[in-house]
Amino acid sequence: MENLKLVAGLGKERSKIQVGNAVFGESLVIIAGPCSVESDDQIMETALAVKAAGADILRGGAFKPRTSPYAFQGLGLQGLKYLAKAGEATGLPVITEVLDTRDVSWVAEFAQMLQIGARNMQNFSLLKEVGKCQRPVLLKRGMYSTLEEWLNCAEYIMNEGNPQVVLCERGIRTFETYTRNTLDLSAVPAVKEISHLPVITDPTHGTGKVSLIKPMCLASVAAGADGITLEVHRNPPEALSDKDQALTHGEFDEIVKEVRLLERYMKEKKDALS
Repeated sequence: MENLKLVAGLGKERSKIQVGNAVFGESLVIIAGPCSVESDDQIMETALAVKAAGADILRGGAFKPRTSPYAFQGLGLQGLKYLAKAGEATGLPVITEVLDTRDVSWVAEFAQMLQIGARNMQNFSLLKEVGKCQRPVLLKRGMYSTLEEWLNCAEYIMNEGNPQVVLCERGIRTFETYTRNTLDLSAVPAVKEISHLPVITDPTHGTGKVSLIKPMCLASVAAGADGITLEVHRNPPEALSDKDQALTHGEFDEIVKEVRLLERYMKEKKDALS
């Protein structure tokens, strides 16, 4: 990986990326919220719930890239306003996905962190544009991408002057059909060998099954992830997108409690050994 001049970690301190009060690379950051912002009261209710449970950043999609052109595509600008309002009410910074180069600057007015989704990982024009914007960027791994391809995309962003990149392992496509994707947990320690950038996981998309999300959250923490991102909905059966993989408020609360316990245990063991 000779071309990784900025992303490579050899001889560099691990990066810490701050978003609001959350610092990736310092302690475990939990991102939570619905797949899509559907209404003012929906995002507000979930924002209050995830804040109370211990989330650090509120997520929500205003623009949704969907497999079918007839599926719900998000509320657009109105969704961003609802998301920003919920963030202000709870004190949580917000993250949302940006899909188009033309939208980067004004989406950044509403969100404290921009997400590049798996489908856009190698959209090089978009990577360059978020690289010019001084907002932290969450870069998801493409479903068919190697670690080298993923890290080179981070290089594109950083080469434009934005060093605030957080990597997200969100599951890759394999021959397995039981899960939506295969969460590649080996990518977490592997990336940390190569790069100084923080890396988190997405157990929601990585499995697509509610029953597997908690075990993969705990496994992510054990693997050394700097954070997790989860989809949470007030009533998953009524969700307009990805309802089969959305956690209820209660399920999210339970996961946070167990994840924080494991985080503290690992820190205590690390401190005892040092």
